[in-house]
Amino acid sequence: MKLKIYQIDAFTDKIFSGNPAAVCILEYWLDDNLMRNIAAENNLAETAFAVRKEDKYEIRWFTPTVEVDLCGHATLATAFVLFMYFVSNDKIEFYSERSGSLHVERSQSGFLTLDFPTDELNEVEAKDQLISALGRAPVKTFRGKTDYLLIYSSQKEIEDMEPDYRQLAKTDARGVIVSAKGEEVDFVSRFFGPNTGIDEDPVTGSAHTSLTPYWSKELGKTTLTARQLSKRGGDLVCEYLGDRVKISGHAVLYLVGEIEV
Repeated sequence: MKLKIYQIDAFTDKIFSGNPAAVCILEYWLDDNLMRNIAAENNLAETAFAVRKEDKYEIRWFTPTVEVDLCGHATLATAFVLFMYFVSNDKIEFYSERSGSLHVERSQSGFLTLDFPTDELNEVEAKDQLISALGRAPVKTFRGKTDYLLIYSSQKEIEDMEPDYRQLAKTDARGVIVSAKGEEVDFVSRFFGPNTGIDEDPVTGSAHTSLTPYWSKELGKTTLTARQLSKRGGDLVCEYLGDRVKISGHAVLYLVGEIEV
């Protein structure tokens, strides 16, 4: 069986930056093990699979090791592919059994906007193991649905952080978000996810469902600019709408290919 595959750089307007994702638009769902193997073979942070069901697209996301509940950059990448090759309108409705309804809109300026449910954050004590793995204590620590969010005092602390990934992999969460107020944008962040096979994710759309409500309340504004400070880097615009978060960015095509399975 031959499958077409696309590789998209998300949350950037130029290739070799942002977060790369593989996308397969399917006629029907493949066996779960086959999708896991494809994702492992791709060896990208995420591979997204989508199947059209009436007027929606069902979507699932896989890292090289596990299926995840929600992935922003791979949803953005999937929407980019659908807008380019499959649909003519400017809005796509996705459905995930794990995360519910998700929407992506395309603007005239080329921005793609994710409409995701807002994460629920609960302030907690930072565990000694987590502080040791990151090398410094946060100002505040929160636990969301799948991740920890640790707030620090400065952008430089985020830039200079060198986590112990082996120790960080013992954390009881999908991943760990670290963040601080930005120098040129409203806030900056990094995302570490060794539990899911990704030591550091280049740009993590889903993390901004946690980051946006926190920084919106902290800074007293509903529309915020954000930058993820990974090696590849990525830029986002986020809007806090209460129970929903809008996350906007660009995407670019890197590769169109065919796989034999």
